[in-house]
Amino acid sequence: MSAADPRHSIFPDWLRKGLDGLYLISGWLAGGFLIAIFVIMLALSAGRPLGIDVPAGDDFASWCMAASAFLGLAHTFRSGEMIRVGLLIERFTGRTRQSFEVVALFIGTVAAVYFAWYAFDMNRTSWQFNDLAQGVVAMPLWIPQIGFSGGLIILAVAMVDELVHVIFGGMPRYEKPAPETAEEVIERAIQSGA
Repeated sequence: MSAADPRHSIFPDWLRKGLDGLYLISGWLAGGFLIAIFVIMLALSAGRPLGIDVPAGDDFASWCMAASAFLGLAHTFRSGEMIRVGLLIERFTGRTRQSFEVVALFIGTVAAVYFAWYAFDMNRTSWQFNDLAQGVVAMPLWIPQIGFSGGLIILAVAMVDELVHVIFGGMPRYEKPAPETAEEVIERAIQSGA
């Protein structure tokens, strides 16, 4: 890729691959926690008639749900699948559009960094005070909070990554190119579940 390519990264290849790998692993972990929710709920449902109890199954399912939701944010953002309001930005082209993209990414980055910092602080405080879950299993709370705070930190990294990329003239990588044929429009609608 040439430097003039608007999708070219300003970061060295090793860093670009590392960041993309981080987002992908985060997405895979989110999927893994989604499978864990299914297994836990299946064990709870099938275990009741058989007299098998899954201690703190509801607690583990809720922790997996939080981890799945937050770990999936960065991958969803970078894949262009996150819901965003582009009605205003899509009306512009050229430098005006890039300026609006930078402003929107800056606001999103500030929000993501703010939430990531406080999630990390909450996680650290739980670890320092050895907070324990109030359920059947007295698990240290910092352990299930890692999925929540980790997901927000990875999202903040993805937002900073994209902001820097767009500031230096790159096209947002979360934007998919406009469909060129009617078949592409239909295929995208099917893939998005619309």
